Amino acid sequence: MPAAEPKTERIDIRTTTAVKETLQHAAMASHKNVSEFLLDAALMAATETLADRRIFKLDDEQWKAFQDALDRPVEHKPRLAALLTRPGVAG
Repeated sequence: MPAAEPKTERIDIRTTTAVKETLQHAAMASHKNVSEFLLDAALMAATETLADRRIFKLDDEQWKAFQDALDRPVEHKPRLAALLTRPGVAG
């Protein structure tokens, strides 16, 4: 997140006293305030979560099986075709 971008959004959370104290201690140990500590930790977790959805690693055997699946001829699947032509929730 660019430092020059103004912070206009707010996120509120409720927690227990014990959790708040733990977060405060961790923030102090990191030389941050609780908001900075939570935001940094949340952004790190969000980045890892999203990366897991875009990047995957395969060993040689798994890569070969993946390539083979991609190289197989396309099969006509009438039930799938029918499903994809039906209007959805938004349509």
